[in-house]
Amino acid sequence: MANENAVQKKVTVATLAHNEQFNKRIEETLGRRTPQFMTSVTSLVNSNKAFENCNPYDIFNACLVAASMNLPVNKDLGQAWVIPYGNTPQLQIGWKGYVQLAQRSGLFKTINTTDVREGEIISRDLMTGEFEFKWIQDDSERNKKPVVGYLAYFKLLNGFEKNLYMTVEELQAHGAKYSKTYKSSSSVWKTDFAAMASKTVLKLLLNRYAPLEIDSDLARAIQADQADSDGDYIDNPRNMEIVDAMMGSSEEQDNAAEAEVIEEK
Repeated sequence: MANENAVQKKVTVATLAHNEQFNKRIEETLGRRTPQFMTSVTSLVNSNKAFENCNPYDIFNACLVAASMNLPVNKDLGQAWVIPYGNTPQLQIGWKGYVQLAQRSGLFKTINTTDVREGEIISRDLMTGEFEFKWIQDDSERNKKPVVGYLAYFKLLNGFEKNLYMTVEELQAHGAKYSKTYKSSSSVWKTDFAAMASKTVLKLLLNRYAPLEIDSDLARAIQADQADSDGDYIDNPRNMEIVDAMMGSSEEQDNAAEAEVIEEK
């Protein structure tokens, strides 16, 4: 009877986090950072009951993609976080995460995002797509003006520079098209529009104009952002494959993990 109960025991994030063989597999990717990673994943799951509907392997896979790029999965830090959409955990990279990865690449001299206030746009060059701005220097006066858009900018060490500007209306349309929870009152687009707008305009700028090596963390972040554990995401139908950061979630692995739980008993 005890064996039957053990076999029926559900594999959870907690059981995997204390599974020696599973930890060894994580160590192959993260090394010394494995204990901290396990703690962060456990804390993530405990902070939101909605994760109970997600496959624990999928949760680990999503978090492991971020950890493999040395981005902490912590929404308060704003670099990367995982959100449960029904029974699917989805990795999201914040604008701070993109800035971190750009800095680590050693290619960027400057990278930044900012809101744009009413009256700060002077002109637009239709040929180059570049905007000219005249910034209001007095912060108290500037904060009285409504935000009309968001700007992302970078300059490389080789001198190449580019910016991308999107209006608030364009960003709202982008969020409505690509975010599964845009209309929800708890959506980040609703609770922190500035952060999502900054992230969106920066991601699009980097994806279009930054030098991206296929195996670079910056390129991997752009691919993995807003993806599920299989690499599927709405704004780019191609599948990504990050071999060294995927643990799998097959029935065979579930059975193996259950067997290990029995043996540990």
